[in-house]
Amino acid sequence: MPEARVEVDVPETLPPVLVDPGLLERALANVLENAVRHGGGPVRVVAGGPCEAIEEGRVEIQVVDDGPGVPDRDKDRIFGSFQRLGDAPKGAGVGPGLAVARGFTEAMGGTRTARDTPGGGLTMVFAPPIAQDAPAVQDR
Repeated sequence: MPEARVEVDVPETLPPVLVDPGLLERALANVLENAVRHGGGPVRVVAGGPCEAIEEGRVEIQVVDDGPGVPDRDKDRIFGSFQRLGDAPKGAGVGPGLAVARGFTEAMGGTRTARDTPGGGLTMVFAPPIAQDAPAVQDR
């Protein structure tokens, strides 16, 4: 990824999550590639709450873009294999990227959703489970 196109905000005080680091990296990379390709400005990766996610034993990782977004009726469909939305040029947007991200996330016990970005765009949300027996991270 071009570093100038991706902004990362992940506090060190988040609780540890129970994931396979390689699978999470691949799932995030697939989503980031789409966000950089379809968004106009920088893509933001933000991790944290809302509080209800942490109360439910999950941490949210959001990949936020300001691209054209995805209609509500297509938000679940984009996670299927070899999907392309109607206005994508031939040869673009077809592949297993988001299906792989979905499969990896679910295999780790996490969830994934697609939401509208306020002001325009798409926010992909991964919510992996918090590692229950991990020591708490202290403020520095």
